[in-house]
Amino acid sequence: MADTVLVTGGAGFIGSEFVRQAVENGLYPIVVDRLTYSGDLRRLSPVIGNFKFYEANTANYSEILEIFNQEKPSIVVHFAAESHVDRSIFEPHAFIDSNIKGTLNLLEASKELAVRLFINISTDEVYGELGTQGYFSEDSPLKPNSPYAVSKAAQDMLGRSYYKTFGLPVATVRPSNNYGPWQYPEKLIPLAIFKAIHLEEIPIYGNGENIREWLFVSDCIEGIFKVLESGKPGEVYNIGSGIELKNIDVVKKICRILDDLIPQKKPYESLITFVKDRPGHDFRYGLDSSKIQYELHFQAHTSFEEGLYKTVTWYLKNREWLEEKASKLRDFWTKNYKK
Repeated sequence: MADTVLVTGGAGFIGSEFVRQAVENGLYPIVVDRLTYSGDLRRLSPVIGNFKFYEANTANYSEILEIFNQEKPSIVVHFAAESHVDRSIFEPHAFIDSNIKGTLNLLEASKELAVRLFINISTDEVYGELGTQGYFSEDSPLKPNSPYAVSKAAQDMLGRSYYKTFGLPVATVRPSNNYGPWQYPEKLIPLAIFKAIHLEEIPIYGNGENIREWLFVSDCIEGIFKVLESGKPGEVYNIGSGIELKNIDVVKKICRILDDLIPQKKPYESLITFVKDRPGHDFRYGLDSSKIQYELHFQAHTSFEEGLYKTVTWYLKNREWLEEKASKLRDFWTKNYKK
């Protein structure tokens, strides 16, 4: 019998890419999503009819256990999470409910149903921040600095405890910053695209020197499939691209693409404005991804130039979706992006 794969957060930005690739690989995934502000089933429109969907809250154990009893999944891939650092600073309670309580419920249900593999999707932010040198390996200590990162570190440790205490086969994945089509415009790249095409100021925290490692979303999912296929329970796998860029340089690259595609009287870079820095803003993340490269034979292959061009052109072709989502963020931007 083929594996039944249950995907939490499958209507989200990264989770939906997993569902689309799962269908392409011949799977019929079971998708569980609460459909909060950032969830959208339209992300799954290319594979409609090829998955089963449950609207449910992972923080509600009875709902989750009922789905597990109904579907009897053999693999769980857990994407569902509150994921925006800014929101975690102003609204931390939702992160505890979703990322910690929700994960606990999924682990409990997985233990009850004797799931064959549970893949916990984490983040590089659990490691804290780096200076200009060095990289985080899977053995680096966890030093999370935001409520979001703390909630994800707790999620990781819950997974570890269920592996160590109950023998539940949990593998943990820690990707770097994902970007690509369908990302909600609270994140840097779609936010910058939206602001630029509306000729509005493009806000950048502090001096824009903060550094992130950028991973195209389809590459990230290919790495997660490698873990699904041949990863070892109890192990942690970093998934990075090796592509590190300052936030200011990312936005400038977006502006230059738009200068070519939809030129204006002034270059789009003239819209860049620096705003008050985010509290506790980590300076740099950088991953040592050699473990997944050597053990599972995975290597990210999308250059940043290629991935960013695909991303910008996707948003230009899907402006209606971008407009709809961004319209709900006006109050959030006004509150948070202050000069």
